[in-house]
Amino acid sequence: MNNLHHFSVVSPQAIIAPNVSVGAFSVIHEQVQIGEGTVIESNVTLYPGVIIGENCHIFPGTVISANVNKIEKTKNPLDNQVVIGDNVEIEPNVTINGNIRIGNDVWIGSSAAIHHGARIGNFCKIFSGAVISSIPQDLKFAGEETILSIGDRTIVREYATLNRGTVANKATIIGTDCLIMAYVHVAHDCIIGNHVILVNGVNMAGHVEVGDYAVISGLSAIHQFVRIGKHAMVSGGSMLGKDVPPYVTAGRSPVQYEGINITGLRRRSFDYDQTNLMRSAYRILFCEGLNFSNALKLIEEKIADSPEKDEILLFLSSAKTGRGIIKGNVELADAVLNGHAAL
Repeated sequence: MNNLHHFSVVSPQAIIAPNVSVGAFSVIHEQVQIGEGTVIESNVTLYPGVIIGENCHIFPGTVISANVNKIEKTKNPLDNQVVIGDNVEIEPNVTINGNIRIGNDVWIGSSAAIHHGARIGNFCKIFSGAVISSIPQDLKFAGEETILSIGDRTIVREYATLNRGTVANKATIIGTDCLIMAYVHVAHDCIIGNHVILVNGVNMAGHVEVGDYAVISGLSAIHQFVRIGKHAMVSGGSMLGKDVPPYVTAGRSPVQYEGINITGLRRRSFDYDQTNLMRSAYRILFCEGLNFSNALKLIEEKIADSPEKDEILLFLSSAKTGRGIIKGNVELADAVLNGHAAL
């Protein structure tokens, strides 16, 4: 038995499961499906092509539409459906427009905006005012069909802005278990790994890549095509124009190598032998005065085989065709060469 308020408007062509509640002044159009136990509060509008799972709760003022052309013109629109999983809670005044997939057990805060191409995993939290999958801030973008993918359990805090991809990569990808803090901007075609933390006010241009477990501290700005390796940490306020290798801490101005990220690595159960291997590899790269090619060769020859060595060499080898890597800290390098520091 459903509870449809007498001031609601529900199309006879809508498919409404048992035990659904629809509040006053809500409008449910044709070709809408609502799962069992879902609550639609007052002043909600669901346009054709919206599919809502079981036991969801949609608060007043929310508008959900599968019509992407309400906001933008696309060359080849997808199937024009909004598919929302089970146990999803959508707070007041949320706007959802376009071809969108939202997983199970997701919470979306008030006044958030979810745009065409969003793919949101399970157990995610999207806080108030966040803008998800808006069109790229790229003058070359011409309405091509692209997505923004967010992995399971990722949290997007207040007023973060995450743009979908362009024809270059067709996707912006954010991994699982990430924390995207307030006012962060992730531009088109970025690839963010798993367990990444982007602290308040981080702004990244297009095509940036961030490895698993990396931490980028607040108010940092990242140039397009820059790569940040796994388990790296970038200090707050950094202006980053070159790649940051895996496992290191980078800081100062200009940004430079400050040592390995020993605190973060210990928290993630790397042992002494592993961290010592990383330290030895980067001592060769940054402190022995070798050119880049010779340093890579010496790392390959002198450092014991391990997954960490492979990760370092893979990252550094591919840096040859990119923006290059950050420099070493001259003071620390001199101290190491003179036997006054162990870097």
